[in-house]
Amino acid sequence: MSHSKKNGFTLIEVLIVVVILAVLAATVIPQFTDSTTDAKKSSVLFNLHTLRSQIQLYRAHHDGKVPGAALTELTIATDADGNAGGSFGPYLSKIPVNNFTNSATVSSTTGAPSAVVEGAGWLYDSTTGEIWVNDADLLSE
Repeated sequence: MSHSKKNGFTLIEVLIVVVILAVLAATVIPQFTDSTTDAKKSSVLFNLHTLRSQIQLYRAHHDGKVPGAALTELTIATDADGNAGGSFGPYLSKIPVNNFTNSATVSSTTGAPSAVVEGAGWLYDSTTGEIWVNDADLLSE
């Protein structure tokens, strides 16, 4: 009488593989979530730097004056007084989007903001020319 051995995996072996895969997935998935947040933060800080640089360039071209509350002067050509139709600018093709709020809207503020503004992408003080990211974690940037 010959005994033939069946080839295959036992239930225990399959369960061990499933557990190992679950442990690997649990360690890898949070890293992808962190990288998405890091990418958004990097992008929004780059856009903030760009906005600050272009506000300073506008200020240099316009005898120390800063753009108005909506920053529309950065997206059009202006004269030395800031009126449309001059030879300065445009400094930006459009106001960049804040990746955390998905908004390019500029909200006016006086002094450093202490809280976020619903629906805005950027917080801008048109008296000083300072601008901030409208995000609770990045207001101090």
